[in-house]
Amino acid sequence: MDYERYQNLHTIVMLRDILRKWWRAELCFADKGGQVIEWTKGQITPPPNDFCRLSLFSKEGFRRCGSSVRVLHEKFKASRKLRRSQFHECHLGFTIVGAPLHINGEYEGMLFVEGFSRQEVSPREAEQLKAKIAEVNQGATDLERAVERIPVMDDREVEKICDLLEFGANEIGNFEAELARKDETIESLSSELSDRYRFENIIGRSQAMLDVFRVLERVCQSDTTVLINGESGTGKELVARAIHYNGPRKDKPFVVQNCSAFNDNLLESALFGHVRGSFTGALRDKKGLFEVADGGTFFLDEVGDMSPSLQVKLLRVLQEGTFLPVGGTAPKQVDVRVISATHKDLGELVKKGEFREDLFYRLNVIRITVPSLRDRKDDLPMLVDHLMRKHRRDGQRARGLSPDAMSVFQSYHWPGNIRELENEIERLLVLGGDQELLTADLVSSRIRDTVSGANGTSVIGAARVAAVPAGRLNDAVEQLERDMISQGLQRTRHNKSKLSRELGISRSNLILKIQKYGLERPGFAGADDDEAEANA
Repeated sequence: MDYERYQNLHTIVMLRDILRKWWRAELCFADKGGQVIEWTKGQITPPPNDFCRLSLFSKEGFRRCGSSVRVLHEKFKASRKLRRSQFHECHLGFTIVGAPLHINGEYEGMLFVEGFSRQEVSPREAEQLKAKIAEVNQGATDLERAVERIPVMDDREVEKICDLLEFGANEIGNFEAELARKDETIESLSSELSDRYRFENIIGRSQAMLDVFRVLERVCQSDTTVLINGESGTGKELVARAIHYNGPRKDKPFVVQNCSAFNDNLLESALFGHVRGSFTGALRDKKGLFEVADGGTFFLDEVGDMSPSLQVKLLRVLQEGTFLPVGGTAPKQVDVRVISATHKDLGELVKKGEFREDLFYRLNVIRITVPSLRDRKDDLPMLVDHLMRKHRRDGQRARGLSPDAMSVFQSYHWPGNIRELENEIERLLVLGGDQELLTADLVSSRIRDTVSGANGTSVIGAARVAAVPAGRLNDAVEQLERDMISQGLQRTRHNKSKLSRELGISRSNLILKIQKYGLERPGFAGADDDEAEANA
């Protein structure tokens, strides 16, 4: 068990603060062997009991304190059914209260608090206590004052501490269970990740996306460094995840850090970790994300925003696989595949002297450019269908976009790319989820006004008129009918029953029109596409 990660759980942080604030008590962990995690690392933070301090900082006293903790540990280890907090008196007669930690039904250690008395110490007990401390620490002084400062807790306070410890143990168990469920989910999705046209959640069959998929197929099985270029919202992180989960490191960690999210000091600590006392507030050693990602993949987003000093440390990791934590003296070795991304042109930054040339070449071994949405408009119907299925809620009738709305989408520039498209689809489903087809008048005014300004005409209804060719009325009507059926077939994946309901015509009439306009799918001529769709 990695107890270090529990220290940053919100529940454990709050639990530790409450114990310190209300009772000046220190939360400790013991592993499944009964060893106190903090003590084995030399991080001894004794309770505000002078006798505990005098004992813990002597060799024999430290040994006896550890033995006292293990007695309580053995109680939990002996019975799987024992889940409530338990008490034990230490070698000095003070109370230790602990709650067992069970992960997936197995005992993995305990949380505990120690060093307080459950009743006032009598003069006779005080003399016995002085004698006991003299056995383990002969240089102990000022014992009269130590007796006066012994923490005393009544039954109500002890009951509160028991509840808090049990709550903390349950939260850790739930945290581990959630991680296990996520691992199962990743395994269940492994078959989807091998699909050529669907790496992770990447949707698209345009030529621009096919070029991306061809590169992905080649780089996934390697360990080479990859640089992903693309505008904000194009899905650079999804591409990085696709590379990781389709490669040999898929069972190892995938760690993400945005380099523009922190200032230099915080980013350095996040990437490389720090040692205790290296700066104000560094109360314990902390692993950096490179160490967390050891054996797996580290995705560095917006790497172009990294400062020159951190670029040097990143270059060392790429070249030698080693780094120094903040305040550390001993280098750490890691095996990490680095995938970086940026919306900036690193080549131009190199020319300006804002990015190290040697680091650029280390990152830019394989470059993947994710196209913007405006450069892959052929994927819009497929993306809209995917996002509508993703965000559709129970009770919503919406099956797709009307031809007018799709025309508006096709005419829009999409500066926010896929992220903007997803937000718009989610908004449309909220506003028009009770309609069969979402119409152009529901589209955000920002989008409609932009398209109207570019075309010099009103959007609502204009998209259809603009598409009508000059000439005979009958030809224009047939062209409109062909376009509506063609777009509908793409939207419904050639489900004729579904499309006939949307268009308000019979299925047999729709089939005749599809044959008339030559819109049958290649390889499906004469086949029942509804049945083929159901059996796919």
